[in-house]
Amino acid sequence: MAEDDAGAGRAARRGHPFRDSPEDVEVARHIADTAQTRSPAYRLAFADDEFLMRRELRPVRLQLELLKPELELDAHGIVSTVVMFGGSRIPAPDQANAARTPQMAALADYYEQARRFARIITERSLAGGGRENVIVTGGGPGVMEAGNLGAKEAGGRSVGLNIVLPHEQAPNGHVTPELCFNFHYFAIRKMHFLMRAAAVVVFPGGFGTLDELFECLTLIQTQRMKPVPVLLFGEEYWRRVIDWEALEASGTIDPGDLSLFRFVGTAAEAVAEIESWNGQGGASPPPRPSDGRDL
Repeated sequence: MAEDDAGAGRAARRGHPFRDSPEDVEVARHIADTAQTRSPAYRLAFADDEFLMRRELRPVRLQLELLKPELELDAHGIVSTVVMFGGSRIPAPDQANAARTPQMAALADYYEQARRFARIITERSLAGGGRENVIVTGGGPGVMEAGNLGAKEAGGRSVGLNIVLPHEQAPNGHVTPELCFNFHYFAIRKMHFLMRAAAVVVFPGGFGTLDELFECLTLIQTQRMKPVPVLLFGEEYWRRVIDWEALEASGTIDPGDLSLFRFVGTAAEAVAEIESWNGQGGASPPPRPSDGRDL
């Protein structure tokens, strides 16, 4: 009777009369050991790793990777974020001598600017309750580490969105542990970078940084995402690796598309750009006629 009463109490607390899935997982662990219960077919589907890893279950895994960080960020009260992209190989200033190339060593100041920027943004976030403009990085080394470090120095939280790679290291030690996530799917990870983004700042980097930058610009250009400040640290670097004016001159982008982003040189300048943001993201293309479908 006591067990029945306890079960009824749990049902009342969860708001429905059914048994919770964790309860049945625990019961299944202690079921009689027989040929039938040892069979993979007998495992509860949602507790069966082999089943969940099947090719046919990819849509379910995609959904799980979308849901888990979303639910956790909601539970921790994260309303908006400031996204920091940048190279994982950029060294801290005190490690510049060990950089693989002189050019990489020359980028070390961006580590310091990233740290300062994240600290200032986090201080302002904390002054407003710490739920808005929370720093989010890819959770790795280089610029990402600097961003999480700056937030930590300010006494605030920061998010790390790691991904499993063949050569990937552990998350940097400055990400808030409860807000450190790991991904299999690049596409879902990139969605989470931008789903709460109030601003995007991009430091010098390689293929991954370029991918993240152009995904963001494309979403804004095509009106799939509302305009947010997109700030590129290091005008000299970005003009050297991308001929922006050639894109405009060739007609492959509209002249107004070059106003979707701005160059900045220091943390203070980037913070000022975000604080003076007027909600405009440059010239937008005319809206497409609707066919009545909600896409």
